[in-house]
Amino acid sequence: MSDQPTLLIIAAGMGSRYGGLKQIDPVGPNGEVIIDYSMHDAIQAGFKKIVFVIRHYFEDAFREKIGSKLDGHVETAYAYQELDSCLNGFTLSEGREKPWGTGHAILVAKDVIQEPFAVINADDFYGAEAYRIMAKQLQQMANGDNNEYAMVGYILRNTLSDYGTVARGVCQHCPDMYMSTVTERTSIRKKGDGAAFMDDRHQEQPLTGDEIVSMNLWGFTPDIFQHLQQQFFEYLQGHGHENKGEFYIPSGVDKLVQEGEKKVKILKTHERWFGVTYPQDKEIAQSCILKLIEQGIYPERLWYVHFPVL
Repeated sequence: MSDQPTLLIIAAGMGSRYGGLKQIDPVGPNGEVIIDYSMHDAIQAGFKKIVFVIRHYFEDAFREKIGSKLDGHVETAYAYQELDSCLNGFTLSEGREKPWGTGHAILVAKDVIQEPFAVINADDFYGAEAYRIMAKQLQQMANGDNNEYAMVGYILRNTLSDYGTVARGVCQHCPDMYMSTVTERTSIRKKGDGAAFMDDRHQEQPLTGDEIVSMNLWGFTPDIFQHLQQQFFEYLQGHGHENKGEFYIPSGVDKLVQEGEKKVKILKTHERWFGVTYPQDKEIAQSCILKLIEQGIYPERLWYVHFPVL
């Protein structure tokens, strides 16, 4: 197994959010979008291959606006998350319109990844440190046993929006930073120096803000695909006829942890995560990028000409 890490970028939802990529919200001073900074940070951290999970209907636009920036600098590949991908004979219900979630998005890349890899969402900003610590961990995983995955863990208060509520996977862990559980909490909002969420009874419950949360930056070895294929089959048997249900990667990983199949190392970071969940979040994202440019973390014009040519 190669010890050169790959980055898998889940971008299958970008077409619907951005009108087939006709309009992508810029956050950098020269029209850069969040995925530009993710690709930059990954290459700087040592990722040698980038795989995009997209939909066929916006492939041409995506290759032109996003993928072409990497030509000659890093190996790229594409996988396609369609409604009928990886169903293995399961019959779709007539009302189903969208794919099956993040677990399904990873599964569709099984034929183009044979090495340890990280997973991110295309429109989330994770910070340069996150890619560095994940790349190092993936190299260790390639040369170690096959019993361990990884996840970059963010401090909850570094992931919250000032303008509304969010959902986060709140992690419990052992003293050695191995995950014990990850629980999806919804309607989390800032509250003073901490936060609060709504429980199943619609009662507000406090959070300190220091909790470690998953932002879907995972590190896997290729055997994750066989686990996901089995879990997805089980999911379809129980929920495949629902029109809106999704097969999420946190629940799939948590199942492997609870069954003793895998351990998940939490790689804690103090980076600030951000995305554009609410319209007002865009201004914060732009401000954060400008500060990082002033600090010398990024060049003012973020293209890929300064990377070595393959």
